[in-house]
Amino acid sequence: MTSRKKNIKRGLWITVAVLMLISLALGWKIYQKVFSPNVRTQAPGPLYLYIPTGSDISDVMKILDEQRLLRNEESFLFTAKQLKYETNIKPGRYLLKDGMNNKELISLLRSGRQSPLNLVFNNIRTKEQLAERVAIQIEAKASSIMNLMNDRDYINDLGFTPENILCLFIPDTYEMYWNTSADQFLKKMLVEYKKFWNTNRMIKAEQTGYKPIEISILASIVQQESNQSDEKPIIAGVYINRLQKDWKLEADPTLVYALGDFSIKRVLSVHKEIESPYNTYKYRGLPPGPICLPTKASIESVLNYTKHTYMYFCAREDFSGYHNFASNYIQHLVNARKFQRALNKRGIKS
Repeated sequence: MTSRKKNIKRGLWITVAVLMLISLALGWKIYQKVFSPNVRTQAPGPLYLYIPTGSDISDVMKILDEQRLLRNEESFLFTAKQLKYETNIKPGRYLLKDGMNNKELISLLRSGRQSPLNLVFNNIRTKEQLAERVAIQIEAKASSIMNLMNDRDYINDLGFTPENILCLFIPDTYEMYWNTSADQFLKKMLVEYKKFWNTNRMIKAEQTGYKPIEISILASIVQQESNQSDEKPIIAGVYINRLQKDWKLEADPTLVYALGDFSIKRVLSVHKEIESPYNTYKYRGLPPGPICLPTKASIESVLNYTKHTYMYFCAREDFSGYHNFASNYIQHLVNARKFQRALNKRGIKS
């Protein structure tokens, strides 16, 4: 009897020991699934994971699989289920580190702690160019951005029209999140626009007699006339003199914009016949909108334009990028003929 009790007791201890070993083994397996390194970036620099808006767990797995970021997908799915990631998927741009474990990765994705990016745009001529340039940097599609920029009611609420909406955008570098929508992008630009047009600049604009939008439109013309920062205020002064005398601006860059052919190097008489509100050879005043995105420097050149008596200017015949200025038409014709001869000598016909 005593021997039988000892055998039963021994059997119980063996059973307990086996169960403990099984528990330890299972625990170790779970620990490995959750805490073992499972991310391989295979990249020399930073690697970002982009989770689109509206993604579900299958979408996330497809992205991870396509980029071959996981050593073991099964362990990721196991951890995702334990941490309830399937119901807490947040879109965004996430910085991954090589060797991250599943808990670290899922906690990052679940938290929504995404990395912002620097959105940059400059050298823009049209709304289409702007929409495309922005769309390759954030989640919003170019078509969505274009639709809003052409939505008159929406744009009017921002204080603009579809024709002058480009005045809203000040070329610069802006920090924002990748999953920014078209609406959020434009609202962000409105905030930045108001920051740019501070009290000091508003006072200067008032002193010129023009509103910020008008200043930007004129700045866009000045920018297309010259790349030389030191003479932009002089060119701005010419155009303001013309506006004040109710002359037509007769700005060649507006014809190029109206024609939509930005490769034109020489404006001809035939170009001046185009029917367009941007044809400043036909219509007085400023065109309905900017012909490019003027830089901050170009806007400043208008706000701080040079006061003088010049009414005309023409590119110098040395192709230095500078211009000859004149107060009367006779001197302007002399300057213009010099430049025309230089164009002919180089064989530039269009």
